[in-house]
Amino acid sequence: MDQTQAVQPTGEKSYFDGGVGNFLGEAFLALLLASFTFGIMYPWALTKVYGWQARHTVIQGKRLQFNGKAMDLFLNLLKWMLLTLVTFGIYSIWAGIEMEKWRVEHTTFA
Repeated sequence: MDQTQAVQPTGEKSYFDGGVGNFLGEAFLALLLASFTFGIMYPWALTKVYGWQARHTVIQGKRLQFNGKAMDLFLNLLKWMLLTLVTFGIYSIWAGIEMEKWRVEHTTFA
């Protein structure tokens, strides 16, 4: 299957309906919890923000949802950090891409 295959437009619009106030509330709560736990809850904070972004995104009339779990992200982050340490920082080039792949793999249509 060709991954670059274009999706035919349905005539329905794509849009983002999130607001600044609601986002700031979500982001502040996530940042606060991650800070007070010295980064342990960082994966939870990220999944919270990813979920908010997905809930407010509509692609061609279909709303997105994010179903990633914080524990899965935590384990992946540990793996990516270990690989970065073992490769003296070289893996950090790929870690960002792996993170984006993980986020997209856990984003579906509602």
